[in-house]
Amino acid sequence: MRAGRINIDRGVMKHTFEPVVKQSLPDRLARQIRGTIQSGNYRRGDRLPPIVEMAKRFEVGQPSIREALKKLEAMGVVQIRHGAGVFVTRSEEVLVLGNPDYAGTVTKKLLLDLIRARIPIESQSAADAVRNATPEQLVELRRILIEAGQHLRDDEVLNTVNMEFHGKIAQASGNSVTAQLLNVLHELFTDEQRLILGIFGSREADHQDHLAILDAIERRDEALAVERMRTHLESVEAAILRWDPEDHPVK
Repeated sequence: MRAGRINIDRGVMKHTFEPVVKQSLPDRLARQIRGTIQSGNYRRGDRLPPIVEMAKRFEVGQPSIREALKKLEAMGVVQIRHGAGVFVTRSEEVLVLGNPDYAGTVTKKLLLDLIRARIPIESQSAADAVRNATPEQLVELRRILIEAGQHLRDDEVLNTVNMEFHGKIAQASGNSVTAQLLNVLHELFTDEQRLILGIFGSREADHQDHLAILDAIERRDEALAVERMRTHLESVEAAILRWDPEDHPVK
């Protein structure tokens, strides 16, 4: 009986502890390259050494380096520009990743869910930006809005610049999680954000809202910045609620 119990216990242990899956060589290389970037050796926009040189440094084959870089590109850490090299696009720790295979159907509910998710996140971002934005970041936000004002009749450019404005506020907040969450939302729902711009209607009113938000941040008025950000996003929500996709399709 005792021997039987020991055998059973061993059997349970055998199935309880699974073998540890070892990281592949490209995974380990991706981790090392990412660590080098995050240690401060490279900043956003910097070009990494050529693949041939990295292969020599790590004493591995070039295909392994290429695969590691593809993994980092999928994470948004680097951008591979054929003929130009590999460039750093994100130097901070990657905390949130979007699904690169997402291809959801645009619905009125999805647009409402999107804007309602943004309201509390971006209201907090505005509050944090009031406290933490550097003078340089405020100058950059002002530059972005000047550019937006020059493209009020070009929806493609305007949408990109507007999303950059919201993203830069999140960066200025000093909260890396918030910044990355918004970045993922913007990346996943680029077309949906463009639809929202079309539904909202007045590009000038949208632009004036952005100017008012920046004004409050520049004045370091936290309550006003939160109020203006929330009011802006809630007005977009109201426009979506009024929208009838069948009667007024957005092209």
